[in-house]
Amino acid sequence: MKKYGVEIVDRPKIKATKILDLSSKKGELLVRKLTIKILNRHKKTFQRLADL
Repeated sequence: MKKYGVEIVDRPKIKATKILDLSSKKGELLVRKLTIKILNRHKKTFQRLADL
């Protein structure tokens, strides 16, 4: 890394503080909304993959 002038720095580990329960109705809705968002955002990519 010294070749590029970058210094490696130790960072503290960040622990997750939020627990998601995806088995409830709210969890299902969250997964559904995120899936729709991803499908819309990457529509062309999924279309190209479907055409292979």
